[in-house]
Amino acid sequence: MAKHTEHHPIIPRERLNFELDAPDIPKYWFGGDAYKTRFFDALSVIFPPGERFFMTCVRDFRSKVTDPQLLEDIKNFNRQEAQHSMVHAQYNQRLREQGVDVDGLTKQIEDLLFGYMRAKRSLPHTLAQTSALEHFTAIGAFMMFGRKGIFDEADYRLRAMYAWHAMEEVEHKGVAYDVMQKYAGVGYFRRCAALIEATVLFPIMIFKLQQAMLKSDGFSFWQRRKMSVKGLWWLLKPIGGLVTPLLLPYLRYYVPGYHPWDEGEIHGYDKWQDELKRSGDPLAAGDAILAPAAN
Repeated sequence: MAKHTEHHPIIPRERLNFELDAPDIPKYWFGGDAYKTRFFDALSVIFPPGERFFMTCVRDFRSKVTDPQLLEDIKNFNRQEAQHSMVHAQYNQRLREQGVDVDGLTKQIEDLLFGYMRAKRSLPHTLAQTSALEHFTAIGAFMMFGRKGIFDEADYRLRAMYAWHAMEEVEHKGVAYDVMQKYAGVGYFRRCAALIEATVLFPIMIFKLQQAMLKSDGFSFWQRRKMSVKGLWWLLKPIGGLVTPLLLPYLRYYVPGYHPWDEGEIHGYDKWQDELKRSGDPLAAGDAILAPAAN
């Protein structure tokens, strides 16, 4: 596995307009497919409390950090995560208008992360959980840009939002890991245990929220079961499944001596960054790398 030794700078990008209040964004914005749309909508509901959890867990150890570059990285990590929370909160308002109980679903995430994890687990362990979950988001970003056509059916505004979020996750993917290893005293076994825990809890919460949304949409129990069988094949089929390519990057986290920067370069980063700088338009930047005509 090739090492990637040059880190992208962590660049907070603020006041980006994804036109999430546009009335013509379809309810089922992923090709008219309710299951696929609600899968990504569940992620959007998870992100605001999840990002707050990440920032809190990293800040627990900020006073111990002596490396000036890592301190700067933590500051920019927090700024990026705060922007992610704000943008996803804007989108989640659309879900409220569709009848989704966003506040109730968000409370379930907050109860898990803050009512249980932060209350019952040690600070080093919650930082290890943060690093594990950041691993999920980073390898998910590699999945989005490593294969053609994944977002061809998606509304261009949501596609651009997830492109921006993914690029920034890759920029700061090593921050929580570095704090965990260098200043929190987290060793190999706790690192692995936290990833195993996240591997169980993260998918459970996604599917729980997704099913709650589909139920609020009026789909019956048996309709949801039928959709889930078809949807799980979309996610997990051996060739062409959405998350199947994540297996090997996921497993690399268990290798002693692993670091997130070992994953290498993300496809399309420079093209996305150059277009955003040129136009100042995150929609154009998203289209530059994910629009169907570009694939």
